[in-house]
Amino acid sequence: MPAGSSPKRERQYEHIKESAEKRGASTGRAKEMAARTVNKERARSGEAKSASKTSTQDKKSASQRGGERSHSGAQGPTKDQLYEEAKKRNIDGRSSMNKQQLRKALGR
Repeated sequence: MPAGSSPKRERQYEHIKESAEKRGASTGRAKEMAARTVNKERARSGEAKSASKTSTQDKKSASQRGGERSHSGAQGPTKDQLYEEAKKRNIDGRSSMNKQQLRKALGR
Protein backbone atom coordinates (compact mmCIF):
# COMPACT_ATOMS: atom_id res chain seq x y z
CA MET A 1 0.00 0.00 0.00
CA PRO A 2 1.23 3.52 -0.74
CA ALA A 3 2.38 5.63 2.17
CA GLY A 4 -0.41 7.75 3.61
CA SER A 5 -3.23 5.36 2.68
CA SER A 6 -6.36 5.69 4.74
CA PRO A 7 -7.20 3.07 7.37
CA LYS A 8 -10.23 2.15 5.24
CA ARG A 9 -8.01 1.32 2.25
CA GLU A 10 -5.62 -0.64 4.48
CA ARG A 11 -8.54 -2.76 5.74
CA GLN A 12 -9.83 -3.19 2.20
CA TYR A 13 -6.38 -4.33 1.03
CA GLU A 14 -6.07 -6.90 3.84
CA HIS A 15 -9.57 -8.22 3.24
CA ILE A 16 -9.01 -8.70 -0.50
CA LYS A 17 -5.59 -10.27 0.07
CA GLU A 18 -6.94 -12.74 2.64
CA SER A 19 -9.89 -13.65 0.42
CA ALA A 20 -7.60 -14.35 -2.53
CA GLU A 21 -5.34 -16.52 -0.39
CA LYS A 22 -8.36 -18.50 0.86
CA ARG A 23 -9.31 -19.13 -2.78
CA GLY A 24 -5.86 -20.62 -3.36
CA ALA A 25 -3.88 -17.71 -4.83
CA SER A 26 -0.23 -17.51 -3.88
CA THR A 27 0.77 -14.79 -1.41
CA GLY A 28 2.43 -12.74 -4.14
CA ARG A 29 -0.56 -13.01 -6.47
CA ALA A 30 -2.96 -12.18 -3.63
CA LYS A 31 -0.96 -9.06 -2.77
CA GLU A 32 -0.92 -7.98 -6.42
CA MET A 33 -4.67 -8.43 -6.84
CA ALA A 34 -5.40 -6.56 -3.62
CA ALA A 35 -3.08 -3.67 -4.51
CA ARG A 36 -4.53 -3.32 -8.02
CA THR A 37 -8.09 -3.37 -6.74
CA VAL A 38 -7.45 -0.86 -3.95
CA ASN A 39 -5.45 1.44 -6.23
CA LYS A 40 -8.27 1.44 -8.77
CA GLU A 41 -10.80 2.28 -6.06
CA ARG A 42 -8.53 5.09 -4.83
CA ALA A 43 -8.32 6.47 -8.37
CA ARG A 44 -12.10 6.31 -8.82
CA SER A 45 -12.72 8.22 -5.62
CA GLY A 46 -10.06 10.88 -6.32
CA GLU A 47 -7.63 9.77 -3.62
CA ALA A 48 -4.79 8.95 -6.04
CA LYS A 49 -2.41 11.54 -7.48
CA SER A 50 -2.66 10.00 -10.96
CA ALA A 51 -5.06 7.56 -12.57
CA SER A 52 -5.57 5.80 -15.87
CA LYS A 53 -8.51 6.63 -18.10
CA THR A 54 -10.14 3.26 -17.49
CA SER A 55 -9.82 3.65 -13.73
CA THR A 56 -11.75 6.90 -13.68
CA GLN A 57 -14.24 6.35 -16.50
CA ASP A 58 -15.31 2.78 -15.82
CA LYS A 59 -19.04 2.43 -15.25
CA LYS A 60 -18.59 -0.33 -12.66
CA SER A 61 -16.12 -0.66 -9.82
CA ALA A 62 -13.86 -3.70 -9.74
CA SER A 63 -15.92 -5.30 -6.98
CA GLN A 64 -19.17 -4.77 -8.93
CA ARG A 65 -17.64 -6.13 -12.14
CA GLY A 66 -16.62 -9.35 -10.41
CA GLY A 67 -14.21 -10.60 -13.07
CA GLU A 68 -16.59 -10.29 -16.00
CA ARG A 69 -13.71 -9.11 -18.20
CA SER A 70 -11.49 -12.07 -17.40
CA HIS A 71 -10.14 -13.78 -20.52
CA SER A 72 -11.76 -11.26 -22.84
CA GLY A 73 -8.64 -9.95 -24.54
CA ALA A 74 -8.29 -9.47 -28.28
CA GLN A 75 -8.78 -13.17 -29.11
CA GLY A 76 -10.57 -14.27 -25.93
CA PRO A 77 -9.38 -17.32 -24.03
CA THR A 78 -6.33 -19.20 -25.25
CA LYS A 79 -6.54 -22.60 -26.91
CA ASP A 80 -5.15 -24.17 -23.74
CA GLN A 81 -7.87 -22.52 -21.65
CA LEU A 82 -10.55 -23.71 -24.07
CA TYR A 83 -9.04 -27.21 -24.06
CA GLU A 84 -9.10 -27.35 -20.25
CA GLU A 85 -12.75 -26.30 -20.22
CA ALA A 86 -13.54 -28.94 -22.86
CA LYS A 87 -11.70 -31.50 -20.75
CA LYS A 88 -13.79 -30.58 -17.69
CA ARG A 89 -16.96 -30.95 -19.78
CA ASN A 90 -15.69 -34.26 -21.18
CA ILE A 91 -16.10 -33.23 -24.83
CA ASP A 92 -15.11 -36.04 -27.20
CA GLY A 93 -12.42 -35.36 -29.84
CA ARG A 94 -11.06 -32.29 -28.05
CA SER A 95 -7.42 -33.31 -28.46
CA SER A 96 -7.59 -32.99 -32.25
CA MET A 97 -9.61 -29.75 -32.30
CA ASN A 98 -8.19 -26.34 -33.15
CA LYS A 99 -9.13 -23.18 -31.26
CA GLN A 100 -12.14 -22.39 -33.44
CA GLN A 101 -13.49 -25.92 -33.15
CA LEU A 102 -13.05 -25.86 -29.37
CA ARG A 103 -14.98 -22.57 -29.22
CA LYS A 104 -17.81 -24.07 -31.28
CA ALA A 105 -17.92 -27.25 -29.19
CA LEU A 106 -18.11 -25.14 -26.01
CA GLY A 107 -20.81 -22.93 -27.46
CA ARG A 108 -18.78 -19.73 -27.48
